[in-house]
Amino acid sequence: MFSSLLCNGQPLTPERSEPIVPWWSFTKTVLAATALSLVRDGRVGLDEPILDQPFTLRQLLRHEAGLADYGELTAYHAAVTSGESAWPVSEMMQRLEGYRLRYVPGKEWRYSNMGYLLVGGLIERLTDLALEDAVTQRALMPLGLSHVRFAKTREDFDRIHLQNTSSYDPAWVYHGLLAGPVSQAALFLDRLLCGALLPMELVRDMQAERALGGPIAGRPWVTAGYGLGMMKGSIEGGFSLSGHTGCGPGSVISVYRISNGNASACCAAFETGSSEGAVEAFVAQRLVEALR
Repeated sequence: MFSSLLCNGQPLTPERSEPIVPWWSFTKTVLAATALSLVRDGRVGLDEPILDQPFTLRQLLRHEAGLADYGELTAYHAAVTSGESAWPVSEMMQRLEGYRLRYVPGKEWRYSNMGYLLVGGLIERLTDLALEDAVTQRALMPLGLSHVRFAKTREDFDRIHLQNTSSYDPAWVYHGLLAGPVSQAALFLDRLLCGALLPMELVRDMQAERALGGPIAGRPWVTAGYGLGMMKGSIEGGFSLSGHTGCGPGSVISVYRISNGNASACCAAFETGSSEGAVEAFVAQRLVEALR
């Protein structure tokens, strides 16, 4: 396992040569931060309908827009497993009936990778930049991150530290797949939640979650919820964690931050051949130990 721990913004793990790893759905947290930088700058409203659709940016970021997810398609899983190239976006949308709402926006919750594809499109439209350039300029660089890039091709993915998944086409992650060192993921989340990119009002909005229920079997959560591009849950001891877990073929990344008064800690961990719950439990334990 590769992990990185910060306490009150200072690294507690020694510096070392780190591999580049896929950030999987932690990419959603970075996309959300990029989109919220546009809210900060008055380029888009958080609670106004966007993209000529009956849902708002807040609802998109919190998976409340009424959209389905291509992970529901049996053919998608079969194609990924067999090492096929990703379908064009138009084909994926046709197979999914991607623009058909499954419920009234804001009334229910349904995890949707496709919703974050639309977030990426909104970012490109409002900045007149390619998504990679917009994310770099508006989120990664302002928080002092380097060596973080989008993996777009199989060749990009071959250079990532993974086992037995070199046939994977990262274009299957339709909202984009960031890859970088584990320590950079921890640094991004810690600085983001400290208010180094967004005003604290928007940071609080990110962490204002929709409650999703109680304990999840095999995972450390006592309660679980989802904010704006951010998972939030409580663990034993009454502690609350904010961050995101991501998984893809063969690996899991988990990045969370804990705070209590003026004390805080942030931990990111990545492991191949493991479960979401095991990596989350490792991160939760490290955070509680660091806070104490």
